[in-house]
Formats: sequence, structure tokens, C-alpha cells
Amino acid sequence: MKRSRQQAIIDIINEHDVKTQGELGKRLEALGYDVTQATVSRDIRDLKLIKAPGSDGKQRYALPGTKNTVSTVGAARIFSEGVTSVDHVNNIVIVKTLSGMANAVCAGIDALADPDILGTVAGDDTIMCVVRDIETAVKLIDELRKK
Repeated sequence: MKRSRQQAIIDIINEHDVKTQGELGKRLEALGYDVTQATVSRDIRDLKLIKAPGSDGKQRYALPGTKNTVSTVGAARIFSEGVTSVDHVNNIVIVKTLSGMANAVCAGIDALADPDILGTVAGDDTIMCVVRDIETAVKLIDELRKK
């Protein structure tokens, strides 16, 4: 029962911006789970859920390390203010940033959770992204230039 309930919690927070334990409890009850506030609290702790900005900028529950834990608004601002150029050589995308901004921009790229991005490495003002192929490199460059 616990495993099933916790999987339901993961499904709920992946589909909805759940902001409170009470809201999570109501959604679980709607799915047929009989829960108390203490049960929900323990499940949140067991799953190591964190609070992260949701699509509306307000804090909501998320699994650590998921794409949704990075604010879209914050990432867009970091990109627009920090990136100076984007180019590629074959399947390697090079992103140039202002000095000291590469790690923040790289975190935003990693948060895209694009399976075609095989890996990223950030220095002080340069990021190297290795992607699957040249077409993916061109697509990534277009996406980064829109931010």
C-alpha cells in the first residue's frame, strides 16, 4: 500500500503543481487512498520531495533533480543575460557566457533533460555540450538562441 501510495504521489506532482500537503492529501483521497496529514508528511520525507518553482512561479512539490525543479522564468533570464554566443562544430555545441556565468547557464541546459544532450562541461565562461548528431546541435542552438 505504501509503495502504491508513494507512486501515486510521484504521478500527482508530475502532473499537477501541488503547493501544500493538504492539497496532496486531497488528491490522494480522490484516488481512493485514506491518508492523514502525518502519512502525507512521512511520504514527502521518504520521497525526499523538495519545493521548487512551478509553472506559475509559486513553490510546489517536486522530486529533486527533475527538469521541473528549475524555474523556467529564472532560466530564461539567466540565458538572456549571461549568454554571449552559441555555435557548434559537428556534434559539439559551444556556449560562450559572461565571466562566471557558465555554471548557471549549464545548469539550465542540464535542466532541459534532453536525451539527445549526452553531456555538458562548464568552465568560467564557456560550456561544451556534446549532442548525438549535427541535426541535434543545430536544434539546440536554435532553442538556446530563443531564450
